Amino acid sequence: MLKFKKIIGTVHLSLGLLVGLVVFIIAITGCLYAFKEEIQELSQPWRKVEEQDKNFLPPSELKTIAEVALPGKLVHAVMYQVKERAAKVIFYHDGEDTYYNYVYLNPYSGEVIRITDELSGFFPFILEGHFYLWLPNDIGQPVVAIATLIFFVMLLTGIVLWWPKNKKVRKQRFSLKWQNVRWRRKNYDLHNVLGFYVSWIGIIFVITGLVWGFQWFRDSYYTVISGGDAYKEYQNPVSVPGALATVNPIDQVWQLMQREYPGAGAIEIHPPEDATSPIAANANPDPDTYWKTDYRYFDQYSLKELSVDHMWGRFKSATVPQKIMRMNYDVHVGAIAGFAGKLLVFSASLIIASLPVTGFMIWLGRKRKKKNEIRSLRIPEQEAVEMI
Repeated sequence: MLKFKKIIGTVHLSLGLLVGLVVFIIAITGCLYAFKEEIQELSQPWRKVEEQDKNFLPPSELKTIAEVALPGKLVHAVMYQVKERAAKVIFYHDGEDTYYNYVYLNPYSGEVIRITDELSGFFPFILEGHFYLWLPNDIGQPVVAIATLIFFVMLLTGIVLWWPKNKKVRKQRFSLKWQNVRWRRKNYDLHNVLGFYVSWIGIIFVITGLVWGFQWFRDSYYTVISGGDAYKEYQNPVSVPGALATVNPIDQVWQLMQREYPGAGAIEIHPPEDATSPIAANANPDPDTYWKTDYRYFDQYSLKELSVDHMWGRFKSATVPQKIMRMNYDVHVGAIAGFAGKLLVFSASLIIASLPVTGFMIWLGRKRKKKNEIRSLRIPEQEAVEMI
């Protein structure tokens, strides 16, 4: 048993020294990102408008106004929220000329309130570090994914190292010792006791993170939770070119969505990107999360509703495994449990960020102690090197 734990300890230490800095960056950026929405809500007054006793302008009008304000870019979606919120026209393109902009408008008058660049600023910078370590995407993404996978092994080995054979000792390891103990013991307890508690939340972070990190993990994870089904990639249904059923088809889809989702927290209309694309629309009953959103698709010519066989369709049509996959983002950021969940994610991420630091201090302290022992015994230099 002692030999087994020694091997586990060596693995834990080696992996910690290998990816400790990367884990620290991923965790601390996740911690800083936890309350992004709440902070932006307080610091961005252009998100709100004065409620008026009149109807919103249709998406075709808001789209035209936004295109004049931000010419030469592709409109990805027009988003409406509740009556006291600004509408957003979203411009997005991923490629050589990548851009991601919001044009905030008064939904009653069409007045342009603010144009924002969603790829610059504090939170985009933090997210870039969380996903890519501020490296080029094709380098940073696999590094983060591999480090996350290694961190999973560290969590498991850490639990094994923490778990003592003696039940009396096990009870002692559930609490921090602060009185009449040296600093090294405090640091040891911070790493081991807090590490044990947070490891279970860390495993959730790892699983939900690896769903994005590796395609093979996502596919395997879905196969396991679904009992053998294959994961189906997102794919737009196809519109069949023909005569237009109406002059402004996106307005007709928007009106349909308003009628069918009168209490929705947010409704988005996605204009077709080319001649065979559908008009995509979604309605979210709770804009603080995403997993319950209804996604619908309409032929841009006939307005006939088109079906899909992947999980990004109507919520009621999604299977339990598909709903679990839909929850992935909301679980990862804690939004699935509201403010309390975000607070838990913030605290857990902060503790995880501290683990590489406290772990390094334990290793450094032991290394210095070993050197001091060697010096006190006056062991020949070659033997000393071998002991260290």
